[in-house]
Amino acid sequence: MELTPLYQRVIGLDVHQAKITACALIEHEDGRLEVILREFGAFKRDRKALSEWAREIAPEVVVMESTGVYWKSPYAALEKVGIIAWVVNARHVKTVPGRKTDIADAQWLATLARAGLLKGSFVPPEKMRQLRLVSRQRQKLVSQCSAEKNRLHKVLADAGIRLNVVVSDLHGQAARSMIKALIEDRPVHEVLDRKGRLRASREELFEALGAERLSPAHRFVAAEILDHIEELERRIARLDQYLLEGLKDHEDLLTLLQTIPGIDRQGAAMLLVEIGADMNAFGSAERLASWAGLCPGNHESAGKRKSGRIRRGNPWLRRLLCEFAQAAARTRCGLKAKFESLMVRKGYKKAIVALAHKMLRIVYAILRDRTHYQDSTIDYEALIVARNAPRWLKMLRKHGFITDAASA
Repeated sequence: MELTPLYQRVIGLDVHQAKITACALIEHEDGRLEVILREFGAFKRDRKALSEWAREIAPEVVVMESTGVYWKSPYAALEKVGIIAWVVNARHVKTVPGRKTDIADAQWLATLARAGLLKGSFVPPEKMRQLRLVSRQRQKLVSQCSAEKNRLHKVLADAGIRLNVVVSDLHGQAARSMIKALIEDRPVHEVLDRKGRLRASREELFEALGAERLSPAHRFVAAEILDHIEELERRIARLDQYLLEGLKDHEDLLTLLQTIPGIDRQGAAMLLVEIGADMNAFGSAERLASWAGLCPGNHESAGKRKSGRIRRGNPWLRRLLCEFAQAAARTRCGLKAKFESLMVRKGYKKAIVALAHKMLRIVYAILRDRTHYQDSTIDYEALIVARNAPRWLKMLRKHGFITDAASA
């Protein structure tokens, strides 16, 4: 079966770290097919030459396949000259066995694109792509900060300090001030003076802190870890401020997303830069879930349903949604009831992924319809009546519609 061409002028790009292989297929009016093969470097002058060459050809479709982040700079160079390329999934472009070269890859890309067999992945606008860098750097720093906090806990436990047993948050204001006092080698009674508003009594804290002071090695390592934690927290705060300032134009969407249980302001901002504000780019909630890698896998052979593992998708978005799901599972809402019903049958991890899938579909509906979240377990009409009934009754009495005797 031959591939029926849908486009007359297409370009396929196979992008690598140091080289870009290009293949242009041009169908002339007399039916003759011209194949143009070019290779470009990966530096700025080479990307500029690529964009100028592509503009001269004036293609209907440009498709590119890349590993990692190498597609971003050629994509931006083409975008500057008015060419919006399709970034395709490598899984959808399996080359013919026995013909695996860069030139063959570029030709195969162009051939599939000419026949209309490829579909571009979602690429957000330039501003959102830049804010993505900030959001993903924040996620990395938060991971590092969590690792350092765990390490500080281990150092204190190694020194015989069991402060985490009597405080709910080892890095709260009161607990951190006590840790700093221990690092400064102050006596235990001075450490207890920094107790703050903790539920634990002084006797319990005294037992947790131990009678002996920290050794010089423990104090040195704990001080280094604590300095790193505070530096990471300052960096995270700067990233938060930059991200929120960059999304001032989407303040209304951030407000709507925060109506979903488990999503705070910063989480809403990080979610928005990953999926964008325009849901028409996906077309449906199912496609968005598939792109994110949160929908069940589809693998059936010989009438048997095989593995339903989720695909890789967008790991940054999936991590965010799983965090939202864990937070929503601890609130009193319909999402918690959904999680509890799933956990009985699927287990904790699968239930979290399923709840994240449900929350992503809710996010899609909210951004598409520009409406706030309404929980299925809450009677909003009863809440409105309970809030406004005293005022309504007061106004009805004032204008003579009801009397005190009638209301009694």
